[in-house]
Amino acid sequence: MSKVLLAYVVADGLFLLMGIFMIAFSVIVQNIQFEVPTEGQQAARNLLYQRFPLTAGIVNAVFIFVTFLFTIPGIITPARGWLKLGGWMTTVCGIFSLIIGLYLWIMTLKTKADFAPFYFSQPPEIQELMQSAFKCCGYFNSTSPAFITDDICSSPAAAALMRPCSTPITSFANVLIDNIFTAVFGMVGIDVVLIMATACLLKERRERERFRHIDEKSGAIGF
Repeated sequence: MSKVLLAYVVADGLFLLMGIFMIAFSVIVQNIQFEVPTEGQQAARNLLYQRFPLTAGIVNAVFIFVTFLFTIPGIITPARGWLKLGGWMTTVCGIFSLIIGLYLWIMTLKTKADFAPFYFSQPPEIQELMQSAFKCCGYFNSTSPAFITDDICSSPAAAALMRPCSTPITSFANVLIDNIFTAVFGMVGIDVVLIMATACLLKERRERERFRHIDEKSGAIGF
């Protein structure tokens, strides 16, 4: 096995692992996003998960698996057609992953406003969980929506002195989403590596084929 082919196989293996990670994350999050939370950070996280493009992640992962299957003939046969097809399919996967990453990144630009309807729609017990976890009262302020009376927000006067929940929740959400879209952009990097490995392998096979034709013309074969 040549070094170029070995590099291609390694990149292809990372590409497959990327698809496994993406579908595992998407399926797991789909199963837990509507769980009844027991503490405030879990409540906020589940509400954020409900905004994630999880179906798109699953579709992308499935296409990654299909692409990986198309790359196998390119590894075990000298034909360049399979490699070219795998390269184009990898490019589509990379663009798809990039779009998902950009979607998540854009979420961080307007987290405070976009999370508000989710917070407002929660029952008092869920809002209280978030107030307790993030040590805050209300969302935009203690009256919008009206705070839930608890140990943190024991009275209107005490609640007015506390920070609104939008501030700590936005920080929490942005850190969570930053980690995820960074991972997605890392996956795009793996796509790029595989595309480059494909190009190198195509070049190597093209040169080998050219030298083989030269040998055939020169009569080297058979002597």
